[in-house]
Amino acid sequence: MSDQQLVPDWLSNPDVVLLRDVATSIVHLAGVDGLDSFTLPYPASAQRALNALVLQCLRNGARPPAGVPEMVRWARARPLGSWPLDQLPTDLFGAGDRLIDKESGEPAQLCHELAVEGHGSSTGRQYDRLVIQEALQACRAMSSPESYTAFRRLLVTRPVLTEEDWREVSTDLSLDPVRFLIEEIYAPVPLGHRRDGTYLCCHRCLTLLTPLYDKDWWCERDQCRYRGPAPHGRKLAASEVGDVRQLRKPLRQFVTGPGQAETTLEAELRSMGLAVEMWPGFDAYDLRITFPDGWVWAVDVKDWAHPGLLGRSATTVRGEPPYDEACWVVPRFRVRMRRDYLDIFARERGDRASGLRLLTDDQLRRAARLRLRGERGPNASIAPTDSPRTTSPKNGARHA
Repeated sequence: MSDQQLVPDWLSNPDVVLLRDVATSIVHLAGVDGLDSFTLPYPASAQRALNALVLQCLRNGARPPAGVPEMVRWARARPLGSWPLDQLPTDLFGAGDRLIDKESGEPAQLCHELAVEGHGSSTGRQYDRLVIQEALQACRAMSSPESYTAFRRLLVTRPVLTEEDWREVSTDLSLDPVRFLIEEIYAPVPLGHRRDGTYLCCHRCLTLLTPLYDKDWWCERDQCRYRGPAPHGRKLAASEVGDVRQLRKPLRQFVTGPGQAETTLEAELRSMGLAVEMWPGFDAYDLRITFPDGWVWAVDVKDWAHPGLLGRSATTVRGEPPYDEACWVVPRFRVRMRRDYLDIFARERGDRASGLRLLTDDQLRRAARLRLRGERGPNASIAPTDSPRTTSPKNGARHA
């Protein structure tokens, strides 16, 4: 029996199931009316989550929330470790983890990751995967991998579109196979994003900032908030730019965010003199990196708040186009926020991942530099140190 089989499945823990139900209800409430303005009748998921939370509080001798509004206030004010849930694993959440961002009142990324629908799939993940799958099918049908690459770059580099931007995108012939998707995935921006008639974009991640009550602005991306106040980018006066559209939330969270980490790595690796192909083989993986001697790395970039949930999602990197070594990469700020991030990922990674290694983007860049300098030891590798190495690509060997 493997060590992993000896570890209890925390996803089946009653308190974890309860928190996931609460997270699901918060996402549903935010999607219906916004957390500051939801009204009766509440979505059924919210009432079910409240009933379960009240029952658990009574069992533990704690005062329960009086209703759905108070449950939402709990999610914003109380770190998850302080909830009266005595069966919750102590190392599962960080000290400051909340379901709702304290400053903005928006569901946190962790909340979206915990939220489930149907057979345990995140509601947001269902939507973004459906969109990507539709794009893949449309571009394959037209034998146009360049259209798929253009579509992915659009989602990464242009999460916000003015009327002029919309006209430009609408006449881009490379996007013709996915035109029907673009019309659906960009939605009108709510007036709540506007202050004094103006929208403001984040200079770092390009998404729209949310105005706060104290005249400050809030960025929805964890990485931006970790790095400090969001730098102000494009100012979009409604009277000048007309209607403003933005990508729907699941795409901004699960495609735009990680995609910006991907394109940043692309630029940095190219500056080292490496050949980098983005989303090769109709998105078999994110980056295909070729060294001057023909050695190939395959990299998938992830940006999840919870390392355990990321570990549970781990699978081997697809074998085509072929490569010599493969890994997953996470932005370094995740590990700085939570020092046990890589260890928890490795602990929760399933057997189907075959020892898949998770590196920070810093570690990947360092390994690339070392390999370029001629080192061939483990520090210049992205494969698991205990896995067999392939032979030289000149001999045609590749991992599947």
